[in-house]
Amino acid sequence: MGFSTDCIHAGQEPDPSTGAIITPIYQTSTYVQEGIGKHKGYEYARTQNPTRRALEKNLAALERGSDACCYASGMAATQAVLTLVQQGQRVVVSDNVYGGTWRLFTKILSRYGVQFEFLDASDAAGFEKRAGQFAMLWIETPTNPLMKVCDIGALAQVAHRQGAVLVVDNTFMSPFFQRPLELGADIVVHSTTKFLNGHSDSVGGVAVVRSEGHAEWLRYVQNAAGAILSPFDSWLVLRGTKTLALRMPRHEENGRAVAQFLRGQPKVRAVYWPGFADHPGHEVHRRQASGFGALISFDLGDRAAADRLLRALKLCSLGESLGGVETLISHPATMTHAGYSQAERDALGIGDGLARISVGCEDQDDLIADLRGGLLAV
Repeated sequence: MGFSTDCIHAGQEPDPSTGAIITPIYQTSTYVQEGIGKHKGYEYARTQNPTRRALEKNLAALERGSDACCYASGMAATQAVLTLVQQGQRVVVSDNVYGGTWRLFTKILSRYGVQFEFLDASDAAGFEKRAGQFAMLWIETPTNPLMKVCDIGALAQVAHRQGAVLVVDNTFMSPFFQRPLELGADIVVHSTTKFLNGHSDSVGGVAVVRSEGHAEWLRYVQNAAGAILSPFDSWLVLRGTKTLALRMPRHEENGRAVAQFLRGQPKVRAVYWPGFADHPGHEVHRRQASGFGALISFDLGDRAAADRLLRALKLCSLGESLGGVETLISHPATMTHAGYSQAERDALGIGDGLARISVGCEDQDDLIADLRGGLLAV
């Protein structure tokens, strides 16, 4: 089926008891069994839930994977995937990742004997020599918040030459624009909170896999650790994916207009968006994705200037998320990447004047007028 058809129908059938066209919210904790060892495929809601299962089938189809496991948040999905790594093994991570990922890896999982090293993965040619031996390679592309692009296909070859697993956080692009499994990745992770849900009213995460072995293990972890996505949140994301193919082109159309506007403003020192022809990763991204997305970062020079802009905006809301139909703008140094030290942020290029905007689906003229008015205060 085509992508738009899968968005609307994959994993979902009319309810057999009523004919309801929309998958019901199965808000139950347990299921009545016919006898010892006799049940209809459902025993206990931590283990299985029909609404969650419909969403998992839907997201697996959209990412062209074999299966998917949904979790209570993007970070819960990330932690579940990291259980594939054992004590003493090494994980290489693309630098400039989301601050929550960095925090989980360096402050929590490293306590259990897993080694993490953060390297620039945007240069695939020299990456293999610098990376050494590893059990897992974890990348974002584009990265959060500086939009560095990693060559998924080339890095998959690097990982697979040594029997390692390549995991791609595809939250920024969504499967509408980029499908890493088709490029050689083994696992794709999303915060379903973002573009997949699209309406800023649900928190969740998913891991989509190619291998049945990975699916079996992640489903075991899902049940054993219990960080499951609720039936209602599953239903909300299913509702969101039905319009994914309609929303994403509008997000990108508006994103392009906003990026071009910001680049022409004298008070903006730099704009980071992979859609610009002179962006360092533009050609790689154009080759592996069908669009450039709606995430843009831009530098105003210092924190005082960023603060003046953020306080002056009326339509663009200051908030620590992305991917909703409404435009959100954030300050990475004090929000998404606050866990990094000042020195670490400086080394990565995440300055106090950096802002990140997730461009929504409003009228682009209204968004640009709001940003223009905000820049007058800088």
